[in-house]
Amino acid sequence: MNDLVRQHTALSEAELEWLHLLVSEWQLLSDLSFADLVLWVPTLDGTRYVSVAQMRPNTGPTSYQDDMVGHLVPRGRRPLLDAALDEGRIVREGDPEWREEVPVRVESIPVRREGRVLGVIARNTNLLTVRTPSRLELTYLQSASDLAQMIAAGSFPFPGQQVDMDASPRAGDGLIRLDADGIVQYASPNALSAYHRLGLASDLVGHHLGQATAELAPSRGPVDEALVKLASGYAPRETEVEGSSGVIQLRVIPLKPKGTRIGSLVLCRDVTELRRRERELITKDATIREIHHRVKNNLQTVAALLRLQARRMDSEKGREALNEAVRRVGSIAIVHETLSQNLDERVEFDEIADRVIAMVAEISPGKVDCRRAGRFGILDAEVATPLAMVLTEVLQNALEHAFAPAEHGSVEVAAVRGGDHKDARLLITVQDDGRGLPEGFDAKRTGNLGLQIVRTLVEGELGGTFDMVPGLEGGTRVVLDVPVRAAK
Repeated sequence: MNDLVRQHTALSEAELEWLHLLVSEWQLLSDLSFADLVLWVPTLDGTRYVSVAQMRPNTGPTSYQDDMVGHLVPRGRRPLLDAALDEGRIVREGDPEWREEVPVRVESIPVRREGRVLGVIARNTNLLTVRTPSRLELTYLQSASDLAQMIAAGSFPFPGQQVDMDASPRAGDGLIRLDADGIVQYASPNALSAYHRLGLASDLVGHHLGQATAELAPSRGPVDEALVKLASGYAPRETEVEGSSGVIQLRVIPLKPKGTRIGSLVLCRDVTELRRRERELITKDATIREIHHRVKNNLQTVAALLRLQARRMDSEKGREALNEAVRRVGSIAIVHETLSQNLDERVEFDEIADRVIAMVAEISPGKVDCRRAGRFGILDAEVATPLAMVLTEVLQNALEHAFAPAEHGSVEVAAVRGGDHKDARLLITVQDDGRGLPEGFDAKRTGNLGLQIVRTLVEGELGGTFDMVPGLEGGTRVVLDVPVRAAK
């Protein structure tokens, strides 16, 4: 819609925003009218109309099988559009049109903002299935007529009340029509069922909706007074009401077709099961985070015990082996700590990589500068945990074997992420400027326990490749190529 309006019309940004607000609301008008809606806006030169938006009803058959958005129509071809735009009134004159042997009643509703008509809504009703209307259908049509008059007068939609069409109740979920005093004139079967779920034992018609709703809510005091006023329909609002056995969502729309409030529409939806599932998910997420938190604490306890044991070791090699185990356990603990702070099993690995680099750098025998370049991005937990161990082993190996005691040097961890969602890969390079590899070294056959761990994790668990080669300008270069799932 933005492109069409800016390309073909002279509407300002504020007027375009008003059209967006209207389009966010007009599913309700379409459903209440049992009709298709097409929004036509006059072009910059005033000789044509361009259709910038379209809506089909959920409550009846469509009048348009094709997409109308982007169509241009010369002025004069559709007299009802011209009359509604020029006279600023709803136009219903004329006989039904025939489209592919289907009779269609066409009406035109001017869209007004601050006294200026911005465009026209063409309301097209498929008359092929017209039958004697029920009380529900009559209420729908009367409510649609009131909303159409409000659109023509510029009092609907309500400024600052943009609605989330996916989250808000719709006409089919449940509809209640109130008079000016908040007394229920009509309640659809779905609306009545929703109130029965709250605990209502009688019919709603003839009762004051605000008072009936407040009596069903468990709270007492000032909140009840606010709920009484809200459910009475005095102002456009959305809220949820929770009773002893259910939860319903309410949306209130005051009806002012001629400037004075004649009543209100209350859309309601039973969201009991939805809220129950949300609470279950919240409980599940909290449980998972607590598990990660406890695993992290247990790993830190194991690391502390290994550290104490290392201090009591007389053998230097034994002490070094225990300290390596401490760092391995610590790298896993870092991942679980990060997972304990998230709502899902995905982590921002850059933070983990920085902490692993800092942890391993503490054991450097000399003054070695460790740094990261590039971004790892968001990774799943099943990738992050082994990758943190791999990074720990590779860095630990570089700091222990690439530099002599008290020697200055640098180690850079570079990460490049590429590929599409189905074939995303992470290329990690660890480059040092140390003494380089010994002659005849083969990373796939030789190496200490740390490199064996790296090979096992990268090739076996992560399904990637691992290589250790001489650097282009000296030192050693470790290359890891790991498949990862792209973050959504």
